[in-house]
Amino acid sequence: MNNFDQLAKLYEPMIHKIIRTLHIYKNQKEYFHTGLVALWEAAEGFNPVKGEFSSYAYSYIKGQILNEMSRNNKREERSFSPKEEYWESLVEENPDSPLEIEFLLSYCETLTEKETKWVIYTCVDFLSIKEIAEREHVSMSAVKQWRKGAKKKLRKEFLEVMD
Repeated sequence: MNNFDQLAKLYEPMIHKIIRTLHIYKNQKEYFHTGLVALWEAAEGFNPVKGEFSSYAYSYIKGQILNEMSRNNKREERSFSPKEEYWESLVEENPDSPLEIEFLLSYCETLTEKETKWVIYTCVDFLSIKEIAEREHVSMSAVKQWRKGAKKKLRKEFLEVMD
């Protein structure tokens, strides 16, 4: 393997030159790796009777990189991903999630009103403690107390169900 390391170091500028001449600007590391694999394959399949190694290596590496580009282009053409405008234009079909909220509320029967607010804000609206505190006009430590109480009661309730 030490022999190939020396060969790779020697031909690294050639691989970079091929990548530049093919105007590859995306995934350069991937194509460089393809070039190294091609260099190894070229070294394995080289026949000294047919000419110089450097010419053979250049042609082989460039051919393999072109093949890889072709495969990637086909893959990209076949895959479809809508533009950002499409995702922004989508409207959530059920924005209030009544079933989700109803399901959560069924577990919140033993909680106080504030603890229930914490559960809904956290699980449905995905709000942080700071955001909940701002929305409810209370301190962050108050919201943390709601969380602590809710978790304690829910944990106790779930443990009873599991027994």
